[in-house]
Amino acid sequence: MAAPAPQLGQPRRQKVIVAVDESECSRYTLEWTLRNLAPTLAPPLLLLTVQPLVPIGYVSAASFGVPLGTVPVPPELVKSMQEQQRHLTQALLDKAKAICADHGVAVETVVEVGDPKEVICEAAEKRNVDLLVLGSHSRGPIQRLFIGSVSNYCVHHSKCPVLVVKNQC
Repeated sequence: MAAPAPQLGQPRRQKVIVAVDESECSRYTLEWTLRNLAPTLAPPLLLLTVQPLVPIGYVSAASFGVPLGTVPVPPELVKSMQEQQRHLTQALLDKAKAICADHGVAVETVVEVGDPKEVICEAAEKRNVDLLVLGSHSRGPIQRLFIGSVSNYCVHHSKCPVLVVKNQC
């Protein structure tokens, strides 16, 4: 469904998704978005966080000093780890929602699981957003070589415009 045409002199409202994580760069990005784009946001602002996909059913036996192979992780430990991840994610989203509420911006939260760079692009496309906003962690070339750059990946693979908010974090 197409958004109604903006009135003369009013900015067009855009459906925006902001990728958030637990970093200071992410908090800065969200606040920058709220300060600078609030008049153009079509409610609700989408807040996306991505939980990395970690195979926790089995762990390397070497991590327990056992030579080679994998050993099963007790189901209680798996459940405890998943519950801890849910609590951390909820705390992150509660903080982000509070920041948005302070700015009078309605939000909807989205939690996905997988490789952040791919999941962020997929979520933006699936939700048909007009703009994807994410922060830059200001990593140097060596760090980017080993861990990659989510923002760089999204700039090159997203099907919508991408705004990368740079902060000296």
